[in-house]
Order: sequence, then structure tokens, then C-alpha cells
Amino acid sequence: MDQASLCLLPISLDQAELAASYAVHELIDPADGSDWSQRLEEIGFLPGERVSVMARGQPGNDPLAVRVGHSTFALRRAEAACIRVLPWTQGEAGR
Repeated sequence: MDQASLCLLPISLDQAELAASYAVHELIDPADGSDWSQRLEEIGFLPGERVSVMARGQPGNDPLAVRVGHSTFALRRAEAACIRVLPWTQGEAGR
């Protein structure tokens, strides 16, 4: 692993730049005890999957149009905050 990749920290998907490609790093559940990570996994948000935020609703940037794999979903910002991502790299193509 090179020095640059050691410095990367995951961000939550609700903070991601529009149209930028990311890889799902991990899913976490919110502090209120909701089991959103399981639901998100069931619809395709799995570690290593390519994901991008395609659009944000107005006003308030809610919901988000999110593309994962070949599917597009509308996620609330709170749901997107449960998805931790890292920038997509060429080495991940084909996963």
C-alpha cells in the first residue's frame, strides 16, 4: 500500500461530491439503533461496490439520487450517512 492510500479516510455518502465515483467501504447503523445497514446491503450497497451521488433534492439536499452498480435509488440523507465510502480507484474496476 502506498503512502497516499494510507492517508485516505472514509467519508459518509451524504457528504460525497456529485457525480464523483466512490467505493463502498463499510455500512454503519445510526445511533438510534435502526438496522439500516442490513436494508442497504440487501439493495446492493456492499463493500467494494462503485457508488455515486447523481443528484440532490431541493430544498435541503434531501433526498439523494444514488447510483450503485447498475441501479439508482433515492436515499434520505440519514440513510446515505450510514454508508462510508472511499474514492474509486482504477484498481477497483471489475469488482
